[in-house]
This record gives sequence, C-alpha cells and structure tokens, in this order.
Amino acid sequence: SSASLGVRKPERAFFAKVVELMGHPAGEVAYVGDRVDNDVLPAAAAGLVAIHVRRGPWGRLQRTPPEATVRLDDLASLPDALASLV
Repeated sequence: SSASLGVRKPERAFFAKVVELMGHPAGEVAYVGDRVDNDVLPAAAAGLVAIHVRRGPWGRLQRTPPEATVRLDDLASLPDALASLV
C-alpha cells in the first residue's frame, strides 16, 4: 500500500518503489488498477505494464486509455491476460 511505502499514488515515486520491491525492470512489472487517473496512467508513465480492471464505480466510469496494456472486466481474467503478454 502507499501508506507502507511512505508515498502516495499517483506520485511517480510510488511506482518506482513498487518496481524496486519487485526486483525486475519496470517493463516486467504489471500494475493492476481500477482508476485510470490514479493507477493506469501513472503506472504506464513509469514504464510498468498498466492493466485497467473495469470493476467498481471507478473502473466502469472511466474509459480505458490507450496507455493501458490490457483491459479486463474482472480479476479472474488476470492470469490469462498476463500469460498472453509473455
């Protein structure tokens, strides 16, 4: 969570810390979020694989931007979506 990292989304430093924790290059780290403004766009800007999951109010109200690598309608589809990227 952003609280445990000491930096809040959508700050670029948050996504840099996520990448650091994963121990892989940003392009090999997938970030899944329902908010375009707080999750998808900043993750993509930081070089992560940005996945927009269309669930809950934010996921349905905001259009999936072209910066998103994948758009999902549910989290159950995530494993197959990630496998298709490899």
